[in-house]
Amino acid sequence: MTLYENEIMAWIAGYFWPFCRISGMFMVMVGIGSRNLSTRIRLLFAIAVTIVVAPTLANLPSVELFSISSFIIAVQQTLIGIAIGFISLLVMQSFVVAGQAIGMQTSLGFASMIDPGSGQNVPVVGQFFLLLATLMFFAIDGHLAMIRMVVISFDTLPIGVNGLTQLTFKKIADWGVWVFTAALAMSISAMVALLVINFSFGILTRAAPQLNIFAIGFPVTMLAGLLVLWLTLGTVMAHFDAQWMRGVQMMCEIINTKCEF
Repeated sequence: MTLYENEIMAWIAGYFWPFCRISGMFMVMVGIGSRNLSTRIRLLFAIAVTIVVAPTLANLPSVELFSISSFIIAVQQTLIGIAIGFISLLVMQSFVVAGQAIGMQTSLGFASMIDPGSGQNVPVVGQFFLLLATLMFFAIDGHLAMIRMVVISFDTLPIGVNGLTQLTFKKIADWGVWVFTAALAMSISAMVALLVINFSFGILTRAAPQLNIFAIGFPVTMLAGLLVLWLTLGTVMAHFDAQWMRGVQMMCEIINTKCEF
């Protein structure tokens, strides 16, 4: 049995280019792309999916592996994977923004912790909402839906020099509006309730100036904020479902397919 160099390079390219797209998605997607997960485990996930998917792909470009065209193809595949995973990250960040807004209104904004995804200090309420959203993401098999999405993308966006267009990048940037829209929809009721409480303390201070508003207002506002936060949790699942469906719709637009799941 004789193996030629061009055959070996074509075989390696048939696995390397799909690996770039799949690893790009795993690099930024929710949960798997977190800093808490070891890079080796993330790499093993990408390799395992690539080994399963790569043999099913056809019509790969006849390009030398070590060439400028091959480098462009690798970059395009990585960008496609990052774009798919980035949408899931935006879905989760809408809950972080909502938690930050509620935390600032409930006097809990001073309590912060390290976000495992970004490594930045964020209010603990925002981290709590992010934890809930991440658990719901895995509960509804969102990671499996994203793997299916990236597999479908090999049919709708075949491996080649051409990848995402400028219009696609604009759609991704415009979709960021939904982060703040969903965050406002989740936090507006809590913000209005706490605003009414603060107005009440303002009226109380004017009626009885001898009262120490800082000694009374801070604990009452915090307790009311915890109560409002507890009442807000009942709508988190509905907001997550709506935001996730928007994210799936955007992923389908990125890979040029219709959402059927």
